[in-house]
Amino acid sequence: MQRPYFVIDADLIEANLKVLRGVMDRTGCKILLAQKCFSCYALYPLVARYLNGATASGLYEARLCHEEMTGAENHIFSPAFHEADIDEILRICDHIVFNSPRQLSLYGERAKEAGLEVGLRINPECSTQEGHAIYDPCTPGSRLGTRQSEFCQMTSQQLDLLSGLHFHTLCEQNSDDLETTLDAVEEKFGSYLSRMKWINFGGGHHITRSDYDIPRLERCIRKMQEKYGLEVYLEPGEAVALNAGELHSHILEVQPVGTDGITNVIVDTSAACHMPDVIEMPYTPPILSPLTSHLSPLSYRLGGPTCLSGDIIGTYQFDQPVHEGDEIIFGDMAIYSMVKTNTFNGMPLPDIYIRYSGELTLWKRFGYEDFKSRI
Repeated sequence: MQRPYFVIDADLIEANLKVLRGVMDRTGCKILLAQKCFSCYALYPLVARYLNGATASGLYEARLCHEEMTGAENHIFSPAFHEADIDEILRICDHIVFNSPRQLSLYGERAKEAGLEVGLRINPECSTQEGHAIYDPCTPGSRLGTRQSEFCQMTSQQLDLLSGLHFHTLCEQNSDDLETTLDAVEEKFGSYLSRMKWINFGGGHHITRSDYDIPRLERCIRKMQEKYGLEVYLEPGEAVALNAGELHSHILEVQPVGTDGITNVIVDTSAACHMPDVIEMPYTPPILSPLTSHLSPLSYRLGGPTCLSGDIIGTYQFDQPVHEGDEIIFGDMAIYSMVKTNTFNGMPLPDIYIRYSGELTLWKRFGYEDFKSRI
């Protein structure tokens, strides 16, 4: 088996989907897969058995849902749409969410005439994130969402185009932050909610995490349903594939202990190429094998084989010494990994396997032509 390679565990994906389905069944809300996080369409039929559909960030993701999740709801949002794409988007999508009154004026009437539900993304200007400014759309000067001051200047003709409002302010957060955000939404936009058909809570809800407060989430959903008569949508990405993927790698070289007491280890996978969120977030991915321990004196800094000095996956303490040829298995690699891979330095893209009931099946294999065709 070639390395490095991703493994997506279908059973773990289904376990996450069952949790989400429980929220849907108890509240009557609708949940969509955010394809920007996880777009391995081999599992779209499984996703469609549990969820209402998917949401897209552009034409290609919308097309993927249309082709691979037949009959499911197909939603799309973009900060700005391209005229060259709009006709196909209006043909294949069910909901379209605009980012600004200007975009609504440009395409709203065409969307409504085409039979789409039309929404507007709002910015409640309520930041609940700590340490992840790159993912915080409520930062001052953000280009994402319409603020209250802009919303109040919209014409009645623009408002009449709207079926719903959308906000997306969370990132890997619990439902207490959603509750705080909803209070801000009500404060700034509450007078408009009763005239809407639906509200979309966006993504960033870590619903399948072990410590997530699902009862609080369900209270938030019911509040919007009962107080304003709104249909409620959620668009989680990570919650669908959380802890359901692996990236298998192996050690190419173990260098001598450095002056800082840490041993540099070069592996055949790259943070920059295969798991860019390690650098962008940043975060240190968990290792499933070999065993790690914070009490171990053996510290190893794992880095990729690219020319980027900052291509560092993280520093780990293993129970036992590691050697060239040893396998390293990184966990939680189904989310924001495969969708962000790149071929910087000519790095090969990892193969993708799907695990069904313990059995691995090769789904995608990439080679030189994939690198060449991307240039």
